[in-house]
Amino acid sequence: MTTDHLAQSGPTHHMRHAASKVPEVTVYFWIIKVLTTGMGETASDFLAHWLGPIPAVGLGGLAFVTALVVQFTVRRYVAAVYWTAIVMVSVFGTMAADVLHLALGVPYAFSTPLFMAALVAVFGLWYRSERTLSIHSIHTRRRESFYWAAVLATFALGTAAGDLTATIGLGYLGSAVLYAVAIAVPAVIHRRGSLNAVTAFWCAYVITRPLGASIADWTAVNHNRGGLNLGLGPVTLSWTVAIVGFVGYLAVSRKDVQSALGV
Repeated sequence: MTTDHLAQSGPTHHMRHAASKVPEVTVYFWIIKVLTTGMGETASDFLAHWLGPIPAVGLGGLAFVTALVVQFTVRRYVAAVYWTAIVMVSVFGTMAADVLHLALGVPYAFSTPLFMAALVAVFGLWYRSERTLSIHSIHTRRRESFYWAAVLATFALGTAAGDLTATIGLGYLGSAVLYAVAIAVPAVIHRRGSLNAVTAFWCAYVITRPLGASIADWTAVNHNRGGLNLGLGPVTLSWTVAIVGFVGYLAVSRKDVQSALGV
């Protein structure tokens, strides 16, 4: 799942728009995606402990809206703008799932299927309107809106699912192993021809969230919780540095810019 064909389907397979608003699907895409999920998990927890839950959610919501406004304003994919928006979605999506559980007392066993239903609804409305869920078709404002709604839903779903498996006995390391195995499943099925590219892509995209979050939590939390006790702040900072490094490389090399093959 490291090539552009993973997210192509139907009429968009042989034609892409010159002003695509999302990156090409490469190995760098998956690396940065996992990094953003882990960083968003620990950053959300760090801000909640440092500022308090309510101020943290307010700050996260403001940053989330600002990043999306900038993303919608640019005319084509810009690595720094796009990945900043993804980071803010990761942080805010984590907060949204945590608020349901911690503030409202909604169990993860309930919020996980709730966010799954929300994601299915977004995909249903998106496909009904555009007849494609391919990320290589994101070149109109409406499709971009559907795309980011789906992204937000995947982050909230992944947060709830990751916390669910961690709290039912697997722990953070066990959850990380589980999702590391799970993320390979759609790739294998797709290569055997039993799963179309778009479905395989979105399945893997959803799983990256609990995978990255479980790894980050495992490295950050204390030994009593089964972690390495590196701390929320250091883990957030180190993963942020890694994200900046990869995004900076892509901004210079432009290896993730989709080719303009058509309009």
